[in-house]
Parts: sequence; C-alpha cells; structure tokens
Amino acid sequence: MLRLSKKADYALIAMKHLAVRGERSSSSAREIAELYDIPIELMAKVLQRLVRRGLLASQQGTRGGYQLVRVPTEISVADVIQAIEGPVTVTACSTDEGQCDQFAKCNVRDPLWRVRERILTALGECTIAELAMEPTPVAPVARAAVLHTHL
Repeated sequence: MLRLSKKADYALIAMKHLAVRGERSSSSAREIAELYDIPIELMAKVLQRLVRRGLLASQQGTRGGYQLVRVPTEISVADVIQAIEGPVTVTACSTDEGQCDQFAKCNVRDPLWRVRERILTALGECTIAELAMEPTPVAPVARAAVLHTHL
C-alpha cells in the first residue's frame, strides 16, 4: 500500500498554510501546530527538516517564524515528500542500491520501476500552489463557533 507518513502529511499541511498566508508572511511552529492540532515538537522537527532541505527559511525573534523560500508554483508535492521521506520507493529494489534475493529473476521489477516514475511525475506536477487553491475545511468546533456568533 502506498501511503504518506504523518510527517509528510504535516509537512504538506504546513507548506499549504504558508502558501495561503502569502509570500511576505511567516508563521511559527506553535501557530501551525495549534491551528491543525499537531504536536508542537513534531511540527518543529518537520519544519526544521524543510529548512535543511531548502524549502523553508526560518527567522528568530518577535517577527520570526517560517516562510517559503520559493513561490508556491515552484515547489512540488514531490519536493516536500522527498524532503521528509527521502526517495520515493515502491519496492525494496526501487533505489539504485536496493536488491533482493529475486533481483536477477524478478519479472515485475522493471514495470514497478515505471509505476514509481509515473507516481513521481504526478507528484512533481502537483504544486503547493495547487494545494493552496483548495479550500481548507472548517473544523466542526470552529464551524459551531462561527454559527453561534452569527445567530
């Protein structure tokens, strides 16, 4: 089963949040974590990894926080996932180094490598800007508060 880890999910959530906020705006790890009910320690680690991989910049101080290094149209979902997870793999032999006992006789290795390439292409074509265009659902508690204040 192909599935993103929680760290990759959180990274994409943070990247979308920052893209929606705009180029000149920044957000703290605490702000993002609290807004999306993500443990602060985990969010901080995810954001730091994105900084190390060159997708985010961080600034200390009262006006500090994290912001995108490039415009959202230039950051792909694949960039974010690979920054967190490393290379996308489908099988144990999906990387150049990986081999298994059946490597020499495997009849699905090459087709599965092509599947991996298609997945990478699809993830590479989807940008953070596209994610940012999708409306963020309002949490049930927040929705109830909004309805209550308008009554």
